[in-house]
Amino acid sequence: MSKLYVVPTPIGNLDDITLRAVRVLSDVDLILAEDTRTTQVLLRHLGIEKRMWSHHKFNEHSAVEAVARTIESGEAVALVSDAGTPGISDPGFLLVRTCLEHGIEIETLPGATAFVPALVDSGFPCDRFCFEGFLPAKKGRTKRLLQLADEERTMIFYESPYRLTKTLEQFAGVFGPERPVSVSRELTKKFEQTVRGTLAEVAAHFAAHEPKGEIVVVLGGRPRREAGADGPAASGRDSADINSMGL
Repeated sequence: MSKLYVVPTPIGNLDDITLRAVRVLSDVDLILAEDTRTTQVLLRHLGIEKRMWSHHKFNEHSAVEAVARTIESGEAVALVSDAGTPGISDPGFLLVRTCLEHGIEIETLPGATAFVPALVDSGFPCDRFCFEGFLPAKKGRTKRLLQLADEERTMIFYESPYRLTKTLEQFAGVFGPERPVSVSRELTKKFEQTVRGTLAEVAAHFAAHEPKGEIVVVLGGRPRREAGADGPAASGRDSADINSMGL
């Protein structure tokens, strides 16, 4: 049946693919891949040969209409990212929205995404949380962190290993050095690791041990008893101090 299938793929361990995802990838006419080379490794592992098109953040704006027309012509199309669920800090949103505008049926499969195991593994409350993904690298970063200063829910961020130590130090300036944090890297892979402690402790750990791989930072929310009229300055730094740290 012609439709768009949104298919999560493993974030590391190839055995985490679901049986349903294997069936869909085997049955569709076309696979849209963030990086066809990465997806080819997975397909080869599964014994699947399939026509593929590249679909990534650099071409998705120009490609979505062509994909919609392809589905309307009668083809079933699967969208995958390099790892995890498309649309979660990966290309996917624009294509889903375009297909909906064209009246195309969409079927999204459940499956792997990095932040869920990191959240559960952190030991922080999971009943309420906010997913922030990647923070702005420069412009808007200070503003967003200050907006989160009074957030009581558990917060989840994605970060590059090259920026992790600096980010943890910036977090300490906004949320306070004693705020609990859990940093997971290389989830589901051979060298999977989770480091827990205060922001000061975990920042010091990664300053001494260079991090590698994909990073998920899970930050404890502000305790309820501290929230209220004090505002962001309760962390011990005002916005001028934060800006001096290079946010």
